[in-house]
Amino acid sequence: ALLLSPQKVHVLPQTVLYIADAETFSGHEECHEQKKARKRNSKETAIALEKLLPKRCQVLGLVTPGIVVTPMGSSSNQPQEIEEGEAGFALLFPKIDGVKIHTFHFSKDSKNRVFDESKFAEAGLKNNPDLRVVLLFGYNSWKTGATRFLHQIVNPLNEKSIILAGGQVESFTSLTSENHNAQPGDACGVVGLAFSGPQIQSATVLLDQDVADERTAEAAMQRLKAANIPECNTIGFMFACVGRGYRHYKTKRNMEADAFRKFFPNVPLFGFFGHGEIGCDRIVTGNFILRECNDIKDDLLHGYTTVMTLIHLGSTK
Repeated sequence: ALLLSPQKVHVLPQTVLYIADAETFSGHEECHEQKKARKRNSKETAIALEKLLPKRCQVLGLVTPGIVVTPMGSSSNQPQEIEEGEAGFALLFPKIDGVKIHTFHFSKDSKNRVFDESKFAEAGLKNNPDLRVVLLFGYNSWKTGATRFLHQIVNPLNEKSIILAGGQVESFTSLTSENHNAQPGDACGVVGLAFSGPQIQSATVLLDQDVADERTAEAAMQRLKAANIPECNTIGFMFACVGRGYRHYKTKRNMEADAFRKFFPNVPLFGFFGHGEIGCDRIVTGNFILRECNDIKDDLLHGYTTVMTLIHLGSTK
C-alpha cells in the first residue's frame, strides 16, 4: 500500500513525490454494483491521492515497473527492492529553510523540432546559481524522437556544479501545476524536481554493467561514502534498470539496496526500476570532485545501470 497516512503528518507538505508500480495504479478492483473486477483508471487513483494533500502542494506522481523503498522512511527498516507486486511510496517535503524545490514538465512539441530553452528559466533551471540537484524522469520514451528530446533537456543542464539523476518511467500520473486536461498519453516528455539552495550537498555514482556482485556493488558505495556528505537530513535515491535487480545478480535479491544500507545505515533509500537511467559519477561538495564526467559533456543517458544519489538538505536546527 502507498505509505501515505495523513493523520500522522504534523508538518504540512509543500512538495510531494510519489512513485508506484503500474499494478498499483491500474490493477483490478472489485466493483460491487457489477460484482466483477474492473480496470482501475490511473487518473482516478491519482486524483484520490491528491485529495489527501493540501491544495497548494506541488505533487509529482510517477508510475514505474518496480520500486525501491525504505518502509516509513525509518532507519530501523531495511530498504527494499520491490520488483514485482503492488507497492508505492510518497515523500512529503515540508517547507525547508534555505531550500527551494520546484516541479517542472517539458513535453515534446510536434511542431517545433528545437526546444525553447527560455522554458528552463521559468522552471528555475537556468540563471539560478543556487541550483544543486535536478531529478529528471522521461516518459513515453518509446515514442519517435523521445531520446532526441531528452538530450535537448539534459545537455544544457550537464554542468559540473549540478547533480543530474533519474530515469525513464512508464508514465506520470500527477503534476499539479499542469492543466489536468492535457493528456500525457499522446506526447513524450520530461518531468522532474529541481532542488536549489546553498546548503544542499549531493553526490552520485553510476553502477555499470560490470558491477555484478556484492564486492563490486559495495566498492561503488564506498566511493559514494568517500564524498563525505553529512548523513543527517539526507535522502538516498536509487534509479535502476529493470534488467538489473535479482536477474542481474544471479537470483540474489536486494543486492544494491543492501550494499547502500551497509555504508549508509541511517539514510533512507527510495527510487525505482525503470527503462533507462540518467546520471553519472559526480560529487558536488565544495570543490571536491570524486570523478568528473570527462571534460567533454558526458553522456548522461544509460541502459543496464544503476544510479545512486545522495541529497543532503542542510543541517536540521
